[in-house]
Amino acid sequence: MHAAAVAVAGGERIALDEALSRVLAEDLRAPITVPGFDNSAMDGYAFRAEDARDRRELPISLRVAAGDPLGQLSAGTACRIFTGAPVPVGADTVVIQERCERRGDILVLPEQWTAHANIRRAGEDIRAGDMILRGGQRLTPQAVGLAASCGFAEVVVRRRLRVVVLSTGDELRTAGSGPLNHGQIYDSNRPMLRALLARLGCETRSAGPLGDDLTTTRQALRAAAETADVIVTTGGVSVGEEDHVKGALEAEGTLALWRVAIKPGKPLAFGHIGEAHFLGLPGNPVSAFVTFLLFVGPFLKALMGEAPTPLRAFPVRAAFGRAKPDNRREFVRARLTTRADGTLWAEAYPHQSSGVLSSTVWADGLVDIAAGRTVAEGDDVPFLPFEGLAS
Repeated sequence: MHAAAVAVAGGERIALDEALSRVLAEDLRAPITVPGFDNSAMDGYAFRAEDARDRRELPISLRVAAGDPLGQLSAGTACRIFTGAPVPVGADTVVIQERCERRGDILVLPEQWTAHANIRRAGEDIRAGDMILRGGQRLTPQAVGLAASCGFAEVVVRRRLRVVVLSTGDELRTAGSGPLNHGQIYDSNRPMLRALLARLGCETRSAGPLGDDLTTTRQALRAAAETADVIVTTGGVSVGEEDHVKGALEAEGTLALWRVAIKPGKPLAFGHIGEAHFLGLPGNPVSAFVTFLLFVGPFLKALMGEAPTPLRAFPVRAAFGRAKPDNRREFVRARLTTRADGTLWAEAYPHQSSGVLSSTVWADGLVDIAAGRTVAEGDDVPFLPFEGLAS
């Protein structure tokens, strides 16, 4: 599936202020050195260490604040200096103001101080020409700040993916469309998936709920494929008589993958309709959520040209047991707790049904249990936090 994810062509130059969560289309190298000058890390007093080796008192001859031009310190004197201010020529040490005493225009140094301390050296962060951000990197708030520190007002990013979300099922009603009749439920999958897609920076539109009808489903898929890079559906990919998405995909395009050995989320379809990629997710909301995190999200990131990253699990202790092994890899919704000894434990939600969407709000992430594995309370298990999966 991921082998088919060729990054979309095309990029756009946008303002840095609008670039959060977009994927860089080119490397960024620093045009300047940061910081560009030696500056004080503290409010205090600057002087030349050699001038104060055998004396504790120095006359104050200069005052420098942040933004002032570079000054020249007279030999044998001190400078009142503030955080971020350029260290004057002739000074090489700053002592913080709390450790000093001032008597008029005389600085009284503490008995002990450290030479060359409290100065941020030019280029200690970035040197001109350094690679600061690589193409394929998603711009986080800190990455935006780093680019700004080097003077970038604009960046070139990959274009947004166009994703169409379709939900299927005769039982579905759109929230806000009126009260439910017996046997109906509100469609939670489309709003949830659009929110997940928005976090990835995709352009989305949606349609549905579509009825359980082959002709209607085929028409909707054809229409979506005319404008979409990716079509994401929920429901209709299992083996029931009312599941028409798989048949519609095979009639309108190609089916390359069907079903994965995980729990929740066994029904999963992948294929193409024309130039559009197709991803068919299960109808149960937890299954749709989990399969999006594990499969759809990484696939879309690859389409956006984002550099691949592995699943970042970390070990915690299980506060639950699984005495009977499953032949499928299971992802258990779990919440982290910290015990008195500082160890992290994962508490499983008591109802792991794929229809219990409230469990995904209660939980912090997923415990990954390999196929055929049993788990005893206290065992180490890998934990995948939602925040790392959904962004």
